[in-house]
Amino acid sequence: MPENTDSKRTEISSMGEFGLIHHLTKDFPIHHEASKTAIGDDAAVLEYPGGHQTLISTDLLLEGVHFDLAWMPLLHLGYKAVAVNLSDIAAMNAIPKQILVSIGISNRFSVEALEELFKGIRAACEKYKIDLIGGDTSSSAAGLSISVTVIGTSRPEQIVHRGGAHVNDLICVTGDLGAAYAGLLILQREKKTFEANPNFQPDLTNYERVVGRQLKPEPRLDMIEFFAKKNIQPTSMIDISDGLASELFHIAKSSE
Repeated sequence: MPENTDSKRTEISSMGEFGLIHHLTKDFPIHHEASKTAIGDDAAVLEYPGGHQTLISTDLLLEGVHFDLAWMPLLHLGYKAVAVNLSDIAAMNAIPKQILVSIGISNRFSVEALEELFKGIRAACEKYKIDLIGGDTSSSAAGLSISVTVIGTSRPEQIVHRGGAHVNDLICVTGDLGAAYAGLLILQREKKTFEANPNFQPDLTNYERVVGRQLKPEPRLDMIEFFAKKNIQPTSMIDISDGLASELFHIAKSSE
């Protein structure tokens, strides 16, 4: 269930759609001059300097499919929703600049619960200098859904596609593999034990690292900066979300 850190509960219906949007987004700063018109109009207006191309990617997170609020704090969920999208832009050797966030919410969520969600979104935006420039809200009959669209830029010659690999290319991975999945298995195990015994107190001692990788992943934007500083241009890149073998297959297939 969505946690409420305070006894106060404000019903979403008391604010209305536009009042809720303003309440949740009023503290988001603008980091980029390109964000000419952000939240508050019918569309965002972006103006990039000449010579840059625009990259756009979107992800949808559904309660019960991509996350479980029994063990996923809303604060972490907001952060993760942004992080996984930024990673898609980084996988093209580009820099993310703006996001749009749309949410579907059932009436079991309070304004305070959504404040926690957007606190996590704002934390990710502040850490990676991302502008929140728009989005939408809607009622939902099936829990919580979050859709994040990310916009990035790069010079054409710096963009790396997954279809550029060659025979005998060196395969490099920016981090270790399997930690997030291990964290998921641990969280699912603890939930199952708790459901069988409500007096059970989950103990995640010694599992902080892998659980953290599941709840709060970090996009490897540092590698994009590293490539630029070292003048490294990979032949192909891809974001690993389903395992190394499957992603290498995608690279090989795209590079035929």
